[in-house]
Amino acid sequence: MVIETSRGSRNKLGYDPEIAAFRLKFVLPEGMSFPYDFGFVPSTRAEDGDPLDVLVLLDNPVPAGCLVGTRLIGIIEARQRESDGQQWTRNDRLLGVAAHARTHRHITALSDLRPGQCEEIAAFFKQYSTLNGREFELLGQSGPEAARAAVEHAVVTNSK
Repeated sequence: MVIETSRGSRNKLGYDPEIAAFRLKFVLPEGMSFPYDFGFVPSTRAEDGDPLDVLVLLDNPVPAGCLVGTRLIGIIEARQRESDGQQWTRNDRLLGVAAHARTHRHITALSDLRPGQCEEIAAFFKQYSTLNGREFELLGQSGPEAARAAVEHAVVTNSK
């Protein structure tokens, strides 16, 4: 995965492929920050038209643009819609552990997270979406097999 926003940051960055650089998309309010590093799976396209989102657990935050080998542990299945829109769009969030993580290396599935941790992450995404004028509805959560299947389904192939 490619990191867009580092853990602990209030600044939400987003990669803009048209200019091959990161842009500041918005700033979270005081007291709210990203709980873990957040980014995307390159060469994928989700239903919302963006690459698949990934939240990755690792020991320390890494800077935007860093490529991090990630072992998927599950997926938070969700949908969202713009506040002025009628149509819901799937916008799942993959969860992973950095390949080089020490603190989280024992985690291989959502069931290995501490009690309530996955719900806390989902609550962050709900609040994050609300602040951006979107409704966010949690549909469920699934394990690493479903996360890998989501990536395989979203891979963009070069037709040349």
